[in-house]
Amino acid sequence: MTDSGNVERWIPKELSWLSFNERVLQEAADPSVPVIQRVRYLGIFSNNMDEFFRVRVADVRRLAAFSTPSKQEEFKALLEKIQLRVVELQSRFDQTYLATLKELRKRGIYLISERQLDDHQREFARNFFFENIQPELVPVILDDNHPLPELNDASIYLAIKIVSADQVRYAMLEVPTDRISRFVSIPSRKGKRGKVMIALENMIRVCLHDVFRGIFQLDSVEAYTVKLTRDAELELGEEVTESFFERMERSLKRRRKADPVRFVYDSEMPADLRDYLARRLGLGRLDSVLPGGRYHNSKDFMGFPNLGPAYLELKPLPKIPLPAVDRFDNIFDAIAQRDVLLYYPYNSFTYVINFLRTAAIDPAVRSISLSLYRVASNSHVVDALINAVANHKDVLVVVELQARFDEEANMALSHRLQEGGVNVIFGVPGLKVHGKLISVTRQENNSLRYYTHIGTGNFNEKTAEVYTDFSLLTFNQEIGEEAFKTFEFIRYTYRRPNYKHLIVSPINSRERLLAMIDHEIDNAHKGRSCGLTFKCNNLVDQAMIDKLYEASQAGVPVRLIVRGMCSLVPGVKGVSDNIEAISIVDRYLEHPRIFMFYNAGDPQYYLSSADLMTRNIDYRVEVMCPIYDEGHKKTLQDILDIQWSDNVKARVLDATQANRLRLPRKKNAKRIRSQEAIHRYLSKGRLPRLRKLNYKPPSDG
Repeated sequence: MTDSGNVERWIPKELSWLSFNERVLQEAADPSVPVIQRVRYLGIFSNNMDEFFRVRVADVRRLAAFSTPSKQEEFKALLEKIQLRVVELQSRFDQTYLATLKELRKRGIYLISERQLDDHQREFARNFFFENIQPELVPVILDDNHPLPELNDASIYLAIKIVSADQVRYAMLEVPTDRISRFVSIPSRKGKRGKVMIALENMIRVCLHDVFRGIFQLDSVEAYTVKLTRDAELELGEEVTESFFERMERSLKRRRKADPVRFVYDSEMPADLRDYLARRLGLGRLDSVLPGGRYHNSKDFMGFPNLGPAYLELKPLPKIPLPAVDRFDNIFDAIAQRDVLLYYPYNSFTYVINFLRTAAIDPAVRSISLSLYRVASNSHVVDALINAVANHKDVLVVVELQARFDEEANMALSHRLQEGGVNVIFGVPGLKVHGKLISVTRQENNSLRYYTHIGTGNFNEKTAEVYTDFSLLTFNQEIGEEAFKTFEFIRYTYRRPNYKHLIVSPINSRERLLAMIDHEIDNAHKGRSCGLTFKCNNLVDQAMIDKLYEASQAGVPVRLIVRGMCSLVPGVKGVSDNIEAISIVDRYLEHPRIFMFYNAGDPQYYLSSADLMTRNIDYRVEVMCPIYDEGHKKTLQDILDIQWSDNVKARVLDATQANRLRLPRKKNAKRIRSQEAIHRYLSKGRLPRLRKLNYKPPSDG
């Protein structure tokens, strides 16, 4: 228990996010994790850090620049804390990277630099360069009379210093990783065995003189990797003559020229080249200028190939079929018989694809409404919707153009849907549509019946392979009518539906959530059994955190499973004594939101698209759905109990942010790795021995 006199009641969300990314880095450093998976965790860590700077650091930077003077100093201090933590994590990343390369070498896999090539390999590299790389290179000579080229923050660049007859020139060269694989397989050394790869930028270094030969008399030419990260905020403006779509197009073009928020460079770079780039980029004291190793854009490690045996990466878990659905020829018959609960990637996303494909060709189906936030590049969901139009269904699709980093993809998607005859709308002005809804109407016995999907994740078959998420398919007509009315609200915002079952942001989420927590507090005061178990990605809303502190002080046991940011501080004496929190990082990204209210022994369960963040509660269209099927309630509780008992991949969240593993309480206790235990439970019905949870408030005596 932490003394309340020595700890704050609030962890800044940015520092909490860095603590989450540290948990990813811990997986990369864990020797029990297969080595190829460890390399990929390094890629995930790097990709996360890119987004962190583009979004969260950019937000703090703006606040530090434009807040009131008293607040500016607070945000500047936070920027300094962020930078110190980032430098610390980057140092650990570099150590982990070197250790992982060593592990790869033990298994006959070598990632080498241009300095390690023998003559045979160098000849291969030169041939590969002239045939494949040189045609893709666009070097730019820099000078003060012309603006710098627009640096794409998804790319890496070689900053080049050219010395020619006592004259120094600088150049920039984009490494074409969008057209050529970052990691190129090359022959092993003569007489040696093993699989050898070299990074694309090192292939360029092999032939760097050839890039400029014949243009300058070269005394020396040196290349250093740099990476720029830009502010990802969109400035949409309110020009009356422009459509929202046009404003989005214009704003995305501006993003390419947005202010830099991070500049990472090779620490071996000469000071003159570094200072020249910093001056030309206009980097100031609020920007993160970070020295690093020789390699950047390590996010490319997410796709690192396994050139060795299969055991060097995680063994795939087989998909679990649903006999309750599979025994029916038509999925509508299965849903009408009983609510269907899907849990990806344990179950296959093809059940949702089948639902849409069936709706597209079923003569009884009259309409399909669906909200799209992020979809796969070659989406079967989109194919089914266009096919539905061809089969004379009314199809309405809400496309969220402001899905961060997917804006351009969603604009292209909108064009494709419109060309296919789909009625596309772009959501609610001032709100993002983030709910995961499908509403299908079907003519049955002279009346329209609703078949409804409400989920926690995107309609994206690619991410459904690596994100855990729930989907509920229900024939409950009252829920179906409320879901249908939610689409009406999105189309006509002046219509404010009354909801008996669904909880919908921004209409009633805050009010209903606070009321249900208050109900648990009231049960605690009356000596009734009570408790809250919340599983979410982020918990940062101040009012929700204060209400959970109030619940703890009333004696309500609160259990939190939070993947990412958690600004609440558990275990503080007199404040959060009855709150425990864990985070789980494993092969799948934990993405669902489940909210359980114990309700004096008659628990209520909700699935939600929303995290406990102010933006989700007040400024997005989000949907929470109750689970009424008793069997599904038990499944959800068992899954929560398994995750709460995880003693292999769970980290404890507390004031220290040390991310210590939550180890078994007894030496001979059974190890529970929740994601694997959940797969066994769903496939074979076997539950491990779990920690018993207490739902009794403490007695006054």
